[in-house]
Formats: sequence, structure tokens, C-alpha cells
Amino acid sequence: MNCSPFDLKDFLLQELTDPQRRQVETHVQACPSCQVELDRLRLTQTALSSLPDEEIPQRIGFVSDRIFEPSPWRRWWTTFWGSAARLGFASAAMLSVALVVFSMNRPASALRPVQAAKTVSDAEIGQRIETAVQRAVAAIEVRYAQRTEQLVKDIERRDQAERVNIQKAADLDIDYLRHSLQAAERKSYVAAYREGDAK
Repeated sequence: MNCSPFDLKDFLLQELTDPQRRQVETHVQACPSCQVELDRLRLTQTALSSLPDEEIPQRIGFVSDRIFEPSPWRRWWTTFWGSAARLGFASAAMLSVALVVFSMNRPASALRPVQAAKTVSDAEIGQRIETAVQRAVAAIEVRYAQRTEQLVKDIERRDQAERVNIQKAADLDIDYLRHSLQAAERKSYVAAYREGDAK
């Protein structure tokens, strides 16, 4: 960070007018931090100018180049999984093996007769919905009651704290007025005493 009136990079790259250049030169001679910053910029410029210029490559690599060709293993794997027939055969074989293993390891107690689904009437569905709605409403009312109670407690606590602060401020004002009154009385006594001595 420099405190120069103009940017030191513009000064170094000779983008300032002559009066601005003179102003920066005068400032840099008097300011050590700007001198250090200007030295760093000059060092950077020297380092950059010492790098050799390199030509842009004339040939760009294409996807068809041998470098980008996949390995033989990857080509075989892609060909295998890209074929729909092979993929279907592999899937069917895995499914068959899974079914055989599952049926052999399944305990006899797990075989239970399937029970027929119980039919429910529209009135029973309506009753269940009504019960669920009543429970949800009751839970919301309880939550709102708890939240309202908490808010009332918070307001009462803040109100109590504010009353205490107001009482403290009033006590301080009363003490200040009492001291001011005592000081005024003392001044009047002193003034009366001096008037009495003067007579």
C-alpha cells in the first residue's frame, strides 16, 4: 500500500503526465514506504522482462491423437458394457444367482400366509382424518400456549428490568438535585456570611 498521490505502477510504466511524474518523484524521495514499493515494482518489471519470449504452439492436440486413445482394457470394458445383449445376460445371471441364494437361506418360519387386505369404509376414513386433524390442532394450540407463556414471561422480565433502570435513573437524578440544592444553599450561606462581614 502506498501513499503516493498517483499510482506507482502508472509512474513506472510512464503513463503519467510530466507534472504528475514530478509530483510522484518528489513524493517518493520523501516517503520511504513508497520508495520500497517502487523498488519492488522495478524488480518485478526487471524479472518479467528477463523471461524469454516463447512462441505459441502451432499444433493443437486432437481427440483422434494416440495420446487420447483409451487403454485396451478400458476399450474391452466399454465394449462389453456397451453391448445390450451382454448387459442383459449379465443382469439375468446375477438376478438368478440372487434368487437361488435367497431361497436357500430363507427360514421356514418366514413363510407366512398373506392376509387379505382389510377394506375400510369412507366413514371410517373420515373419522380417522378428523381424529388426526384434532390431534394436530391440539398440538399446535399447546405449542402456541407455551410460546405465548414464554413471550409473556420475557416481556415481564424486560419490563421489570426497565423499571429497575428507571428507578435507578430517578434515584440518581434525585441525588443530583439534592447535592445541587445543598451546594446552592452553601453558596447562599457563604454569600450571606460575606455580606454580613462586609457590613
